[in-house]
Amino acid sequence: MNIAIDGPAGAGKSTIAKRVAKELGSVYIDTGAMYRALGLYMLQHGIAPSDEAGVLAALPLVDISLAYTDGTQHVILNGEDVSHLIRTEEVSSAASVISSYPLVREKLVELQQKLAAKTPSVMDGRDIGTVVLPDAELKIYLTASPETRAERRYKELVEKAGGEAISLTVEEIADDIRTRDERDMNRAASPLRQAEDAVCIDSSFLTIDEVTAQILRLAAERSGKS
Repeated sequence: MNIAIDGPAGAGKSTIAKRVAKELGSVYIDTGAMYRALGLYMLQHGIAPSDEAGVLAALPLVDISLAYTDGTQHVILNGEDVSHLIRTEEVSSAASVISSYPLVREKLVELQQKLAAKTPSVMDGRDIGTVVLPDAELKIYLTASPETRAERRYKELVEKAGGEAISLTVEEIADDIRTRDERDMNRAASPLRQAEDAVCIDSSFLTIDEVTAQILRLAAERSGKS
């Protein structure tokens, strides 16, 4: 079974997808990490994410793959493990911009489809159920209010900072989330939208365990094991 989990930035897709994959013994494929790795490459090489021509010119020079060690996913960029470098706000914003370019999406979608064809997987992103895995046995559209997503992201950043205050406010993060939502939903290539046969789950007032349980129940129903 392949499970597609789509939704806006900060809805908890990666966290939930990892949990579901672990429970089902499937491979977790973090498509957002691939776009982040590409964004990181552009930043490292002085290419502005908004420079579409520059990004596309550099595309052939970039090799992105996923490796798994003891069930943990590692993102490999041109032979280097960059898993620890791709979770900053700067890289996240860069990824959001370059993911709007059709040729960028074409390159990464092909890779994602090849990965899913090899093994049962749980894949999360913005266009998994609509473009990458349109035939997935289960499609989930996971969302939450911008305010809820901003509060979660703020807490995550504070934890990463060891509990110390950070320069960003919840309001600033919420504004950035709304901007990303607008860009993702209105881009020409594979805009963010709920697949017609996807189940929508609003996680604004749900815990990680509650969302995970819902998806596992749906997976059991689809596989006839309920």
